[in-house]
Amino acid sequence: MTRIARLGWDVGGAHVKLAAFGFEGGLKAVRIVPCPVWKGADHLREAIRSLRAEFAADVPSAVTMTAEVADLWPDRRSGVIGTAAILMEELGGAPLALFAGPEGFVPAEQAVAHADSIGSANWYATAAVLAHLLPGGLLIDIGSTTADIIPFSSGRVTARGFTDAERLASNELIYTGAARTPVMALAAEAPLGGRWLPLMAEHYATTADIYRLTGDLPEGADLHPSADGGPKTEDASARRLLRMVGQDLAPGSLASAKALARHLSEAQVHRLSRAIDCVASAQENGTELIVGAGVGRFLAARLAERRDVTYLDLANVLTDDESLAAAAADCAPAVAVGLLAAALTA
Repeated sequence: MTRIARLGWDVGGAHVKLAAFGFEGGLKAVRIVPCPVWKGADHLREAIRSLRAEFAADVPSAVTMTAEVADLWPDRRSGVIGTAAILMEELGGAPLALFAGPEGFVPAEQAVAHADSIGSANWYATAAVLAHLLPGGLLIDIGSTTADIIPFSSGRVTARGFTDAERLASNELIYTGAARTPVMALAAEAPLGGRWLPLMAEHYATTADIYRLTGDLPEGADLHPSADGGPKTEDASARRLLRMVGQDLAPGSLASAKALARHLSEAQVHRLSRAIDCVASAQENGTELIVGAGVGRFLAARLAERRDVTYLDLANVLTDDESLAAAAADCAPAVAVGLLAAALTA
């Protein structure tokens, strides 16, 4: 592989993402592995170790994180400090910097002093890069678990919130995603057989099942086990989804399952649409551009089309290498934090 100058990491609570850059500044590789941090710190250590092993030991790393929100930790501050300690164990053999949002990069050893700014700042990295490349717009990054709706303008990130609590209150963070969201979080009821049936409050199915049935689920978007640990096939997704309304998959019922999936997809789109309307209403000039990122950016494109707003796929922004473009958009914060770190040393 081409010699690598820098690694950008997005260390999440469900996935670890890595972007590698060459000495000329271009993106050379993007990697992602599932990582159930809530099951224990060893899962995080192993994920980082397995990705780091591909590259030379002296390559510096720039890291943003959301792993601190996993319930492995007693609170978010402890999560930042604990995650930083693991990062120093696994990446400390080379220069290591942590992204602290508006504060920029700080040495990993200073995580305690900057914990409030380090935690869950990955969205800020992506928006900061866009703010320097585009005159203004709305970044909609829909991942497997959450959606970020982030305005930027005139070289600045203009989000009203920074912490998760502030961003939830301002509709800039929505806990809904394209793969891991439990279906019961999307609606109270759904139509089937000419009746409105209540959804069971059980983790029987996820949005990955919905988008597998609608045909929208991108390859590589669903890396964790399914809700029942079963196969990731159309029939298995239909079985899981029908179970949400007390039904079983039977001969001829696949069409009903797909109709149910379409309805629930619309419920998720409606929730995202309301949030976008709220965020856009705070912008003086409205929204003329939506930039889509994350594995669920097909939903961002759909939302832009319905608003008759120009849509830009982040895959067309972060790299000139077509073979890496889609992965770069899927793992946008990892790429963004690498680009921001490179700008500091240019």
